[in-house]
Amino acid sequence: MTSDDTTLDASAPRLEVDSLLDDPHTRIVVCCGSGGVGKTTTAAALGVRAAERGRKVVVLTIDPARRLAQSMGISELDNVPRQVKGVDETSGGELHAMMLDMKRTFDEIVEGHADADRARAILENPFYQSLSAGFAGTQEYMAMEKLGQLRANDEWDLIIVDTPPSRSALDFLDAPKRLGSFLDGKFIRVLMAPAKVGGRAGMKFLNVGMSMMTGTLSKLMGGQLLRDVQTFVAAMDTMFGGFRTRADATYRLLQAPGTAFLVVAAPERDALREAAYFVERLAAEQMPLAGLVLNRVHGSGAAQLSAERALAAAEALTDRMAEDTHADPPADADAEADAEAGAAPDAAAGPAADRTENNLEANGIVDLDGGKAGSRTAGGLSPAAAAEHVTPTSASAAQLAAGLLRLHAERMQVLARERRTRDRFTALHPEVPVTEVAALPGDVHDLAGLRAIGDRLALNPTDTDD
Repeated sequence: MTSDDTTLDASAPRLEVDSLLDDPHTRIVVCCGSGGVGKTTTAAALGVRAAERGRKVVVLTIDPARRLAQSMGISELDNVPRQVKGVDETSGGELHAMMLDMKRTFDEIVEGHADADRARAILENPFYQSLSAGFAGTQEYMAMEKLGQLRANDEWDLIIVDTPPSRSALDFLDAPKRLGSFLDGKFIRVLMAPAKVGGRAGMKFLNVGMSMMTGTLSKLMGGQLLRDVQTFVAAMDTMFGGFRTRADATYRLLQAPGTAFLVVAAPERDALREAAYFVERLAAEQMPLAGLVLNRVHGSGAAQLSAERALAAAEALTDRMAEDTHADPPADADAEADAEAGAAPDAAAGPAADRTENNLEANGIVDLDGGKAGSRTAGGLSPAAAAEHVTPTSASAAQLAAGLLRLHAERMQVLARERRTRDRFTALHPEVPVTEVAALPGDVHDLAGLRAIGDRLALNPTDTDD
């Protein structure tokens, strides 16, 4: 195996994407990875491929860039699954897509677990509005809530989740615990204590037992914010246990055998370092890892020509061109003299000379001002037409060949670097199945592009040229 070979080592297990998608026991596929590696596109391509192979699929994206909607031909995605048109449904499958609206999901939880009056009080509370719109971890928590809702609905037999882009690798796993702990934690319980005691006793308790803490909190949070928090806590009292319960249930769902995690990465050092961390963290959390999708891998249709040989051939061509240039004979002096004589004005020509000086001749107009005495619009070739009769010289062909050889050498060097980076990952994690997705020449912006990505997910690595 040469240094420029881009195929996976025989010892590296192969991720069989079609087998994963076709397995009726696979109910949830979670695409995770660092930002910018193609998670959204991978999730959408998996959804299209699974639907066209007979599965009833919903793709849930948390990516705010809305690329998924554009590629699927949907004008806008929202918190409700919408069917994707144009998918081949001859095998009985369907594809739906949705984009998480974390505030709307939080509102649905409140409306589903509180009576109308209490729900209205919560939804109108300023602290709740801030919490539901941007509290740290809310997006990830609501993603897991929505996943739980979709799975409980049982309307789809495959749910594909595109996780939020995050520098801290598995925030979407940690956030439900963090938010659940916050909403069910000691701080909230302390704030809730006066409301639970009630009446004058409550005020006495607040004044005596909590005066110091409340004064400190008022300085830190502001008096109005503290009152908003206490009102929110009082209204949410009956719901706090539910947050932790649902977070735990969703966490167990992610650990269940019907769930498969796909780590998506690019063949770059930083991305694969993040992927290695994902793999280790998933193993520590006992999450079922299906494998690694190595995205945007470059290939070549002439991999047998190494970078070294291509560069050597380019140098040889360049040297030959230099030798040919020095060996060219001087121009024919007689021809040059004839050309000069033909261009000189004939003083004895009389009226004909006058016509030439005035840019006139019997067979057309002579462009003297432009310095093109031999160019005529009548009876002669225009510059554009004359250019069509010029054929490339052997020197220009050699220059083109040398340039192409150098470009090929650069591509082979990229391939070799990607392979070394990938091999470092497979050496650290030889048990992780891998599939490589050959890079497309352009961006994916429609169903045809998603199908092409799906085909490449199921192909052997880098069989396709870029």
